[in-house]
Parts: sequence; C-alpha cells; structure tokens
Amino acid sequence: MLKDYVKIARPDHWIKQLFILPGIVFALFLTGEDRLSGTALAISLIFAFISTCFTASSNYVINEWLDADFDRFHPTKKNRPVVADNLSVKWILFEYAVLAVIGLVTGWISGRLVFYMEAFLWLMGIFYNVKPFRTKEIPYLDVISESVNNAIRLLIGWFAVTTACYPPVSVVIGYWMGGAFLMAVKRYAEYRMIGDKELAGSYRKSFRYYTEESLLISSFFYALMSVFFCGVFMIKYKIELVFAIPMLCGLFCYYLKISYKQDSSVQKPEKLYREKGLMAYILVFIILLAVLMLSEISGLSIFIGNELVRIK
Repeated sequence: MLKDYVKIARPDHWIKQLFILPGIVFALFLTGEDRLSGTALAISLIFAFISTCFTASSNYVINEWLDADFDRFHPTKKNRPVVADNLSVKWILFEYAVLAVIGLVTGWISGRLVFYMEAFLWLMGIFYNVKPFRTKEIPYLDVISESVNNAIRLLIGWFAVTTACYPPVSVVIGYWMGGAFLMAVKRYAEYRMIGDKELAGSYRKSFRYYTEESLLISSFFYALMSVFFCGVFMIKYKIELVFAIPMLCGLFCYYLKISYKQDSSVQKPEKLYREKGLMAYILVFIILLAVLMLSEISGLSIFIGNELVRIK
C-alpha cells in the first residue's frame, strides 16, 4: 500500500532536521555583514530544510530495505513495512531515487555549498548502509559514521546563511561528538532492551563486539570530547557562553538517565518530545544560551589571558 512506502521514508523523523538550527544561529551571530539577508536568506533556509528532509528520507528508505533481514530480530523493528509486508523492490528503489533527486535539486537551489553538504549527507547514507562499506556493522565506526550527519546538518544551516566563510572547526567537531554521544546512548539502550547478546548480534553485527560497559564508556568519551571542543569554541568566540558549560554537562547526564527507562525514548529520538522533563531542561538551556550570547560580561579575560595573575 502507498502508506507503507510513505512510512519507510519516515516523514515523522523530519523533526531531526531541527539540528540545522544551531548552524543557522551561529552563522547569524558570527558572520555579520557576510551573511545573506532578506528574501535571499528566507529562500535559502526554506530550500535547505526541504532538501535535508528529502535527502534524509532517501537514506531512510535504503536503510529499511537493506536492514530488513536484520530487523526481524528486533522486538519492535520487526513490524516495519519492509519486514512485515511484501513491498516491491522496484518501487523501493524508485522511491529512493526520487527522494534523492528532490533532495539534491532543492539543495542546489539553496546554494552551491548547501548542495555539497546534501550530497555529503546522501553519500554517508551509502557508506553507512551499503556493502562493501556498511559501516553500521563495524563497532565504534558505526557510531562515528552515523553521528557525522549531525555535523553535516550544522554545516547545512551555516552555509544556508553564508558562503563567505567556514564555521569554526571547534564547534563542528563539538557538535559531531555530541551526536556521537546520542548515538552511543541509543545503542546502549537498544542493547539493554534486547537483553540477549546473541539475539542482539543477529539484529546488528556490531553488537557482537559491544558490551553494556563498552557502550557506556564510549558514550562518556564522546560527551567529554563534545564538551571540550564546545568549550574551545566558547572561549574563542563568545567567552560568556562558558557559564552554560555546567548545564551542558547536566544535559548529557539527563539524557543518559532516560536511557535506563523501559523501551526508552532515546532509541527513537523522534519521540523525545514526550519526555517533558527533558524538553523543559532544553528550553531553559536555550534561554540561557540566548541570554549569554546577547550579554557582555567584563572581567572574563581571566579565562583567555596567557599571563599569570600577579599577587598584589
């Protein structure tokens, strides 16, 4: 049925494209006169968002098709249309091609650099899902290669606003590592829910090499890396933001806590809006960031000075 072909494109996951917003905000804040303005900016942002939705959906389609033989071992994914219903491979490939073309064409309308990033996002879907690459089956590389899509989304938001300069490397890596944390915690929650190493390995080959301990430790590593690089960005470009670091650390802790729930929402990030406590925390965090970005606090040079403070 048509609804099954729509479902495997996962339009309910389009909310994830909100991850391009920080790239937009940073570009607006840092680039000044180098950014687009008025109608040109609005058109660029609209087409960048549409492009990212359709490009991501093409990746979802190929993901569901190539994962069908493995998803039958997952407690909930075994009910996906490609697994449970007899969908036509011909129409799946047609849908994949149409979504990819729409995504790339609308990306070109947004701008040349946005198009390059959309092509990068589409290519990562190939590396992640298709043999002989299929990085999703390689432990740790599965998390790194999937979470790089976070960094790509940040770059899409940035280049939709300006093509005059590149974003700071520190914020790109920090955003990437933040995505790696989210993905590692998702793996951790999935592994705990399945509760059987052999069954988990049948569903996802990388699970044959993971343990709950290794997944938890790796998520801690990614969180540390994210905080470090975000801290570098804050100190270099907007020192007032360092006051948000404790709350950022708390956000990582809160998210990890959610992973311990039965059938946790971290396994399905598009459902995280149901976590009212998390949403409230993120709202307060965003407000704090906005206030700090608009603030000028004197005396913070102590954090960036390269000389020792003399005792008087």
